[in-house]
Amino acid sequence: MLEMCINQGAGLQSLALQAAPRVMALASHGDQQGELPLLWSLCAALASLGQSVAVLDATAVESVDNPGLTQMLEQAAWRASDNAELSSCAVIPSALGLQQLCAPTWTPGLALLPLSDLFQSFGVVIIYARADVLSHLLLDSGIEPLLMVAPVKTSALTAYQALKQMFLNAQLRPTVVNMTNEPEAAAANRSTIKNLQKCAMTFLNYPLDSLAVRALPAQECQADDVQRLALQLLERAMPLHRNHFVGSH
Repeated sequence: MLEMCINQGAGLQSLALQAAPRVMALASHGDQQGELPLLWSLCAALASLGQSVAVLDATAVESVDNPGLTQMLEQAAWRASDNAELSSCAVIPSALGLQQLCAPTWTPGLALLPLSDLFQSFGVVIIYARADVLSHLLLDSGIEPLLMVAPVKTSALTAYQALKQMFLNAQLRPTVVNMTNEPEAAAANRSTIKNLQKCAMTFLNYPLDSLAVRALPAQECQADDVQRLALQLLERAMPLHRNHFVGSH
């Protein structure tokens, strides 16, 4: 589990008041049964901390009937703050829009610049996308993407492939998350994560961090692991300033 930090919440209260949204990332590697519960729990935890959240979901494709990031980028005069439905929490189809931002015409490190004016009304922007997309968007950003691992062999394999791509191509240092409601399931997943960490050290010389996250109901535990994870991510997230792109590291 995450270590409890004394007065951690009090020390981060000012983050909610910052004008610039803060960017986080969750890598998608084909294990949505594990990734989506983590994503929604993280959104709920951030909302409980007073943060409005925009999820740029690269697993959902924009269309005329399902508009999203592409339409927002094409309509320069349109801003997320102009839409009342996006005032507190929004999941935005973003597959095509994020691919557009990955075009080689963008200067490395500036791919997210077009998002700066679109999401100023939000406190947090979470990019949920494949490793290749994150590698383009977050190059040299200092963001540490979350990488969800489930206790199945295929999850460990696809997680390692995503880790390798992000680490070698973009110098991103993902953090592995094992999310469960049951202590027995967490124990069963330890060997999977240990194997992943062993591969990361052996083949990439990368000491991979991991977090065991229990998602307890809010009424049982106000300061559960997911909330502590949210606070940690807020502290490390990258501010997305309007009209310019500044890393937090």
